Amino acid sequence: MKKVLLFLFAKVPILNFSNIPMENSPQIPSAATAAAAAGNGGISTTTSASVPSSSSAAAAGAGEEQKQSLAQVTASIQKTLGLLHQLYLTVSSFNSASQLPLLHRLNALVAELDNMQRLSENCNLQIPMEVLNLIDDGKNPDEFTKDVLNSCIAKNQITKGKTDAFKSLRKYLLEELEQTFPDEVENYREIRASSAAEAKRLAQAQNTLPNGDVKVKAEH
Repeated sequence: MKKVLLFLFAKVPILNFSNIPMENSPQIPSAATAAAAAGNGGISTTTSASVPSSSSAAAAGAGEEQKQSLAQVTASIQKTLGLLHQLYLTVSSFNSASQLPLLHRLNALVAELDNMQRLSENCNLQIPMEVLNLIDDGKNPDEFTKDVLNSCIAKNQITKGKTDAFKSLRKYLLEELEQTFPDEVENYREIRASSAAEAKRLAQAQNTLPNGDVKVKAEH
């Protein structure tokens, strides 16, 4: 039974967005079209203002089609699992009278697997192999998410340690250089302070509120 379920998961292919037709995709005028428009006195038959709205409408339509395809594949998987359960019950209590129902259910299973394959061509779900291995081992698939988060935390701590080490090295080098080249270090500090002030001014200019106030991040 477990091998059959894993076969079903393997039958769910990966959704490919490139196969989804974009019926309402906007038409961008080519260079030849633009040249022809210039030859006609600058009059072009292509309306550029409609491109953004058409593009957003096409994206929304593709998203709805994607959701519908995923819902159809999910329903097909659930129906297949139901057919497998019926086959299990038929085989576990098989007798001569069960021959015809068994054949009907086998045919229904094959037809549903074919339907699942057809529907899954419009889906693109990337399922990590580790998740399938956890399911095969009878474990919670959420453990994969937990392991990924723990790995990210460990890598973040390693990166933070390297950053702190470079900061300590920079501080040590500045202290040593200040003893040997005090004037040059003083000029370096002035240039760095000026650059930091300019960067802060530009950041504040970008964070100006509609009422004219400036959103300044508190420094700790």
